[in-house]
Amino acid sequence: MKISIDTNGVLRDTFGKAEQVYQKYMIDDYIKGEDEEEFEFRLNTPITSMTLTDHFIFKEKEGIFDFFYVDFPMNIFGHASSTENNSFNTLNEIYKDLRGENDLMIVSDEIEKSKPATLFFLSKFGCLIEKIKFFSKITEESLWDETDILITSNPNLMDTKPEGKIVVKYKTTYNENSVSDYEIETIEEFRTLYETLKLKK
Repeated sequence: MKISIDTNGVLRDTFGKAEQVYQKYMIDDYIKGEDEEEFEFRLNTPITSMTLTDHFIFKEKEGIFDFFYVDFPMNIFGHASSTENNSFNTLNEIYKDLRGENDLMIVSDEIEKSKPATLFFLSKFGCLIEKIKFFSKITEESLWDETDILITSNPNLMDTKPEGKIVVKYKTTYNENSVSDYEIETIEEFRTLYETLKLKK
């Protein structure tokens, strides 16, 4: 089977780190320019949707793109923590156990400078999986061509799952209402789930 593991929300606490960076640079340490109009930067938490403009408030629409992908991509995507204390130890064990019969791949929704920052993140935590695929909204459909089972926290990927594929939801605050085939709360839980999926194969 072709098993893909999403980075954001499953392996990396991307939004948790983004909240910290926003609080520090846009609120606590922000210095307003002389000609800049007064504006109240604010965070709306917890993050309950993928509409990030509802949670990270900027004066202009372009502000959120610049924040994530121009000004602070390494701070957010490179230096985020893992979702669990032992995420990558568990992931690497799963990889060693399953690689003989399965094709495992890391997938990640990235653009611009978040790509090298994500490679740094995966390297920093010692990810052993060889295959890494970056995708965007434009190339999202091609992701499913290389995947039988997708472990993700992304509601958009759950909503666009093609027939015949399996999506495993890693539960978060922003995907509570998303429909999936299975649900897990930790990477470790996929071990047991895999045995169930293998029997149904």
